[in-house]
Amino acid sequence: MILCAQERSVDAASSEEVEWAVSHAQTTFDSGIWSKASSIHRSSVLSRLADSLQRRIPDMARIDTLQTGRPIREMNAQMARLPDWLSVYYAALLRTNQGFVAPTQGKLLNYIQRIPLGVVAQITPFNHPLFIAIKKIAPALAAGNSVIVKPSELTPISLLEFANLTQEAGLPDGVLTILPGYGHITGKQLATHSLVRKVDITAGTRTGRALGAIVGSNLAAFTAELGGKAPILIFDDADVVSAVNGVAFAAFVASGQTCISGTRIIIQENIYESFMTEFLKKIESITQGMGDPMDERCSMGSIISPHHLNRVDDMVARRQSGTVLTGGKRMMGKSLLDNFDFSHGSFYPPTVISDVDVSHELWQEEIFGPVVVVKKFSTESEGVRFANASKYGLGAGVWTQDLSRAHRVAADIDAGLVWVNTHHRNDPSSPWGGMKESGIGRENGIEALEAYSQSKSIIINVASADESRQTDDWFSGEQKRYG
Repeated sequence: MILCAQERSVDAASSEEVEWAVSHAQTTFDSGIWSKASSIHRSSVLSRLADSLQRRIPDMARIDTLQTGRPIREMNAQMARLPDWLSVYYAALLRTNQGFVAPTQGKLLNYIQRIPLGVVAQITPFNHPLFIAIKKIAPALAAGNSVIVKPSELTPISLLEFANLTQEAGLPDGVLTILPGYGHITGKQLATHSLVRKVDITAGTRTGRALGAIVGSNLAAFTAELGGKAPILIFDDADVVSAVNGVAFAAFVASGQTCISGTRIIIQENIYESFMTEFLKKIESITQGMGDPMDERCSMGSIISPHHLNRVDDMVARRQSGTVLTGGKRMMGKSLLDNFDFSHGSFYPPTVISDVDVSHELWQEEIFGPVVVVKKFSTESEGVRFANASKYGLGAGVWTQDLSRAHRVAADIDAGLVWVNTHHRNDPSSPWGGMKESGIGRENGIEALEAYSQSKSIIINVASADESRQTDDWFSGEQKRYG
């Protein structure tokens, strides 16, 4: 039994249910009711699904706040963007994306089609329960696949509610299936199934490695958005107020539980003192604004579970180096904002630690909580070196008013996403994915649609029968064109 939100529970799928779901998804795919439907039809269904979701956004935001402990203000803002993935981008892309004709020798017409892969499995995390799922579901459906989603065992309810919207939108039965369950059981069974032709996960790097090996043995496709340890470089010409606001958002939205959270704050020495003064003031205001996540005024919510809270607390407590400037201990007592009792959740304050050695755990490992390390740098090259001193390469930030430096440093940072004078901007048209141990493949954009499909090359001889008799008899003994 998977416990979720308040007064709700969801049964984990049994092994038999997983097998049935995959078989049913394959039968649906083979029927062609969705896989061979026209692009215009699939576009229309995605648009109607977006409209149905739009009407349910307040309900979905409330569900995800109850599941995750994230503030309702955060979830309302995030949910408002979700229909864009379905209608504004992928439904529109289906109506505008064009195939191509390959240049060939002789009288041949060689046109290329994109066709779906088949049954695809998606494994989604707890931190953005519906958002990350929609990012994956939209291109997979647009391409014509049968999609099976295994949501996090901590946050399955919003995705189950979303699935209830598909029938009224006209999505055929068996095209989208939600299978609640545990990763090491349900997720592993999906990943090992021979009928599953692609697995797309958002998870930790260790999980990504393990599942990648399994998926590879089936010769199936694999996309993985994995861990991160995003650096934020703040140069001495940055606007301090803007940088403070941007770094606070990067570090503490979702209580630091995102793979692109700004966790390594690298500040040029001439601006270090002024930045840190304002940054610590900002953190004090965030801490004082913490309370009931359902309160619209709440600034930052809780960690997802007591287990995850203990992990964050232990990593800070056993640090090998560094000085805690603020935070660093689990929150207890009552909220100054609304008298909410912090013992009713897993609350941890925004935490800043200075002087951490770049070889130590707090610098190198993903904490997945509201904990940042800060470090000075002197020259541009040193700052870039600190930024790249990590096995991860998902997101990064640069704050500077020097246009040339912005382009130069963004190019030198080893990350799949680099924001300049902002952070965590996300759009369905913009590719999203990491370098190094932060994953393989990309979400969003045309890349995601193509990753959920495969090319099919069709070559037609358009020469007349008379001409073909003269030119295409290879065994006549005369020199003929080959290939």
